[in-house]
Amino acid sequence: MKIVSWTTAGGDVRHGSWEESGIRVLRGDWSGFEPTDDVIDASTVELGAPVQPRNIVCVGLNYLLHAQEAGLPVPEQPALFTKLTTSLAASGDVIVKPAATEMLDYEVELGVVIGTAARGVSVDHALKHVAGYITVNDVSARDLQRGDAFGWVRGKSADTFCPVGQYVVSADEIPDPQSLRLSTTVNGETRQDSTTADMIFTVAQIVSFISSTVTLHPGDLILTGTPSGVADGMSPPVYLEPGDHVVVSIDQLGRVENLVVAEGARA
Repeated sequence: MKIVSWTTAGGDVRHGSWEESGIRVLRGDWSGFEPTDDVIDASTVELGAPVQPRNIVCVGLNYLLHAQEAGLPVPEQPALFTKLTTSLAASGDVIVKPAATEMLDYEVELGVVIGTAARGVSVDHALKHVAGYITVNDVSARDLQRGDAFGWVRGKSADTFCPVGQYVVSADEIPDPQSLRLSTTVNGETRQDSTTADMIFTVAQIVSFISSTVTLHPGDLILTGTPSGVADGMSPPVYLEPGDHVVVSIDQLGRVENLVVAEGARA
C-alpha cells in the first residue's frame, strides 16, 4: 500500500491509499490504517508530505563506504542526532539555501516510519513496529554542521532540509529493507549509487537501539544514514547551488525531486 496525505479545506490532515482508480480514503493512524469505501479523484487534492512526525531521529555515518570517504572510523554503535520537524518538506517543494552556508549537501536516505509504539524492543522484534518506508533527502549545511561546536541544529534542521517522498510504502511490501538500491542525481549527473546492504547497522538494529532509551511513537520518522558520494566527499567538493535540480531515489519507494533556490527567492 502506498500511503499519501493531503490537507482538507478545513485544515484536517487526511491519509489515503494510492490506487489506479484514485485515492482510497483511510481511517485510523500509523498504528493501524483501515481502508474505507470512499475513493476520491487524485486531481482534486494536493498531496503533501505523507508523514507529520512528532520526532525525526537520524543516524550518522551508517554506510561503510561513506565512513571511508569521510576518513572516519566505523562507529561501534549508531551515532544519533535529530532534525527539527519544521525542516520537513515535500517532493516538488524548493530547497532553500540559507545565506549562512556555502556548503550545501544532499544525502539520500531510507526513511523508516514507526507504526506501533516502541520502547525497549529487541532486534528480533524491532521490524514489527515499523509501519512503512519512505525516500528522504537529509539536506545538510556542512560548514554550519562543523562550525556549531555542540550541535547540528543549524546544519541539519534549516527550513526545507528534510524533503520526503509523496508516499510511504507499507512494511508488508518491503520484506527486506536491507536490499534496496538508492541513488542521487544532481542536474542529471549520478552522485550516489549504492544499496542498503552497505549499512553498518540494520534498520532492526537502529530501531532497537533508539528504543532502548527513547519511546518511538506512531508516525515518528527515522533516517538511517546515507551512502558514499556526497558532495562533501568529492575531490574537490561540489556543493549544491541555486538552480540545481536534485533527485533522490530508492527502488520501490519512489523519488524526491527538489529545486535549490537562494534564501529570499523562495516562492
